[in-house]
Amino acid sequence: MRRNRGIVCWLLAVVLLLSACTKTGGDAQPAAGGAGTGTKPAETGQPASGSGGGKMTDVGTPRSQTLIVDILSGRSADPDRMNPYVPGAVPMDSGLHQLIYSNLWEIDTVKGKQIPDLAATMPEPLDNTNTKFRFKLQEGLAWSDGVEFTADDVVYTSDMLLKTKELGYSGYYSSLVKSMKAIDKTTIEVETVQPETRLAQKLGVVIWGTAFRVMPKHIWEKEDPTKFKFTDPVGVGPYKLSKRDPQGNWFLYEKRQDWQKSDIGKLVGEPGPQYILFKYFGPEEKRIMAAISHEMDILQDITPESWDVLRQKNTFAKAWYENFPYADMNDPCERGMSLNAAKAPYDNPDVRWALTLLTDIKNVSMATFGGMLRASPIELPPISVLQDNYHKPMTPWLKDFQLSDGYKPFDDSYAKDMVDMLKQQGVKGLPTDAKEMTDTFGVGWYKYDPAEAAKLLQKAGFKKQGDKWLKPDGTPWKLTINAPANFEVQSMRLAFAVADSWRKNGIDVNVQQMDAATFWDAESTGNFEVGSYWPACGLLPDSTSNFQGWHKKYIVPVGQQAPGNRNRWASDRVSSLIDELNGLKSDDPKVIQNITEINKEFVKGMPFIPMFGTSKFVPVDTYYWSGFQTSKNEFEGPWWWWSQFKYYTPHYKPTGK
Repeated sequence: MRRNRGIVCWLLAVVLLLSACTKTGGDAQPAAGGAGTGTKPAETGQPASGSGGGKMTDVGTPRSQTLIVDILSGRSADPDRMNPYVPGAVPMDSGLHQLIYSNLWEIDTVKGKQIPDLAATMPEPLDNTNTKFRFKLQEGLAWSDGVEFTADDVVYTSDMLLKTKELGYSGYYSSLVKSMKAIDKTTIEVETVQPETRLAQKLGVVIWGTAFRVMPKHIWEKEDPTKFKFTDPVGVGPYKLSKRDPQGNWFLYEKRQDWQKSDIGKLVGEPGPQYILFKYFGPEEKRIMAAISHEMDILQDITPESWDVLRQKNTFAKAWYENFPYADMNDPCERGMSLNAAKAPYDNPDVRWALTLLTDIKNVSMATFGGMLRASPIELPPISVLQDNYHKPMTPWLKDFQLSDGYKPFDDSYAKDMVDMLKQQGVKGLPTDAKEMTDTFGVGWYKYDPAEAAKLLQKAGFKKQGDKWLKPDGTPWKLTINAPANFEVQSMRLAFAVADSWRKNGIDVNVQQMDAATFWDAESTGNFEVGSYWPACGLLPDSTSNFQGWHKKYIVPVGQQAPGNRNRWASDRVSSLIDELNGLKSDDPKVIQNITEINKEFVKGMPFIPMFGTSKFVPVDTYYWSGFQTSKNEFEGPWWWWSQFKYYTPHYKPTGK
């Protein structure tokens, strides 16, 4: 791991400075706007003075009963907007889909399969057309306001989406489901628009969550779903929203008294924490300070430099691995640059490929995360199972692949080069043989070749004036990259690293950082040129559901909320392969073949420049709570921001401190 001494020293200095400036002693009082901790951080991994068993949180709950979780997406602009179907809603990773909202089917990433949640069974076809299905719901569940959960709630949600075209998700849903009807309180029949072999994947969770969220009929039927804020959310999850910060910095959840009637109570058991506080602490140095002083139990995304500081200052802090690379590298989404194919000049594949070849990927890796990144040259993340099914088998094709002028862009030396670079940084414990290098750093990426990129740009009508590129219309090439602001740190830093690489090659690049709601709305409406987004995800070898949104039928004009295909890239070949996949069962050998062919089309067209799998530094502080998952306690991955979070809560137990 690269030791960026300057950044580490700077972080240490900031932490110590903030420590000296923070109020000491006694129970913390609520900070202005709810964003501060109000207690002096300990500098030795021990609790601050006065933080005994009676310590209270700054929102008025006993600290020993409160699990405190960092909010991945940061502050919420409108903390009262809880409607998941409208733009500008509170980000789901603020605790909503982790603790309150529940889904028909969830995902077990260790076993690599979906599991029933609100549903009790998987969909069963009623005939051989694969257009009519039946599934059962769990019995004995109730909404958090005490009203019984039944099939009527699921059917109401379906009808609402089919009828309310103004909702962004309606377009996709209407292309999938023709109708739902309740046979009785726990039995639902579904008719689909086309034959479906993966209905549970399309309506349930396959990675972080799902867009199909069942809402309570007894509340929503009285409201306009396009305007309803759902300020007091009601769900079937094991917690209910107790308090919120008017400024959107924190949300406090309390375990339901009738937790037995929640999905987790029925399927897993009683959650450990009485309270769970999702809280945004501010910039990264304040988040690290909070973790050092035991004011935060779960951090949701930090830099390698911050992890260095945290592990030095808090002996209770644990990462996924005890040693290099520390971070979990198997997050099922990959990071890169999304290109808006509806806007010139990014509608030209030669321009998209030129940007790829202007990316100095090894230096981008070092600048982004100190080299602790696994490269991906295709449209699926380089997690172990997908490397074995796609990345490694596709390597010969990638080596032979040629651009229109016969140029072969693939370079399989990335892993070895990264090992050499990290050795020079003094990193210990690096892989030594070729297989280990590939398993750690990936099968390779594309060459850094400004000369070949120049040929492609000139072919597209660009001209060089001095050291700057001019677009075909003669104006300077100015490019803006949309990037997260103080959340999703890898994508945030990746945007700046890529911008530096492109600037060195004659492009005037601006990085525009955005809060979560603005960032995602811009992607959906197509109000971006290039974005540091991550539309390439996958967890199962059958990743059909992850490619659905790339079908050309989901393309809408810029300015409209896109139900899918937010890059607005139309590929007849990809669309036909997706159509064929939808008629195949998951275990059909043609599934892997078709998905491989889809990946080849993405390489040719490059609407999204895939760069790295996601490395997540998501440490935990084990001072107040035990039972967290790690590489040595892998009952699940460290997916704190997923809807699956509620399944982890029964594992967490107070330490008694």
